[in-house]
Amino acid sequence: MDLLSEENVKEHVLPKYNMANADITRIKFKDTNKQRAVYKISYLNKNYCLKKVYFDEGNLLFVYSAIEWLFRNNINVPRILPTIHKERFVKYNNMLFILTPWIDGIKCDYDNSSHLFSTTLNLAKMHNRSKNFIPIDKSYKRNNFQNIYTSFEKHFRQLLNCSNLSFRYQDKFSKLFLKNFEVNSTLAEIALTVSSNINYNNLTTSLCHLDYVNKNIIFDNNNKIWVIDFDKCSIDYCSHDLSYFLRRFLKRNNINWDLNTAIKCLSLYEEVSSLTLDDYKYIISYLSFPQKFWKISRDYYNNITKCNMSSFFYLLKKASNNTINQLEFTIGLGKYTEKKFNTTIN
Repeated sequence: MDLLSEENVKEHVLPKYNMANADITRIKFKDTNKQRAVYKISYLNKNYCLKKVYFDEGNLLFVYSAIEWLFRNNINVPRILPTIHKERFVKYNNMLFILTPWIDGIKCDYDNSSHLFSTTLNLAKMHNRSKNFIPIDKSYKRNNFQNIYTSFEKHFRQLLNCSNLSFRYQDKFSKLFLKNFEVNSTLAEIALTVSSNINYNNLTTSLCHLDYVNKNIIFDNNNKIWVIDFDKCSIDYCSHDLSYFLRRFLKRNNINWDLNTAIKCLSLYEEVSSLTLDDYKYIISYLSFPQKFWKISRDYYNNITKCNMSSFFYLLKKASNNTINQLEFTIGLGKYTEKKFNTTIN
């Protein structure tokens, strides 16, 4: 952590950008196995973002490639700035740092329909313009083509195990779990059934952001959309990226799994980039699985002797608030998809 202090970074990293006299403020620090830090740099009336990344040079070159590709295809992204020696990053004490312009603006407001729909269109453009993306030489080629049925099957078995444990313990958390188990197991079964019928060869692929959420989507003073933080980007299924984006705002209380909002977003997306039947199957199964309910329950029973039971109870209660709406949404999206493609999906 001392190595990442403002003083050390100012002394050892900023001179590589000819910014030794800049003002520096550390605004984010995570001391995990994926250690990262973010600094705001002010120099000559301009602001910059200096970031200590958690991956190696090959992965960093992939991220650099992704940002450059999108920039050259007219997507607003903050480019990685070169050092005074024309290098793409600074290496200090086996740590890698990158510098980009600081994007001033406000993060995407999910409750603002204009923001939400503009953001959806922007994601479609990103996917459409990067279907032929090729990273530069020496990049680690990130591919993330995972079979979600395999994942959901494993998670569903864990849910069933939690059910057995809840009968054994019969504590406050377990009673709440059992009260909400039926609807959540139904959601999980739908996710399993639909995902088992996905033809993965028929899924649309492109460069994907994979953390396309409101904190990484900035509207500047001219209302232009900027996309930041490409740490997780990979070549992946477009439906994965889109599903992750959709779930983040659909589960919020203000939207509460509103089917019309989801259909509007999907229709806007398809104005730019088309989706196959199997893309829709992926989206339905992804949005159906009770992610929070599964994860909280798994973590509770794995740590039951040392966890804060009251906190876990609160988290499970919160995760269970809108599951009926999620189930109705899933059924509705399934019917919409069947009508759209004139077929059945299970």
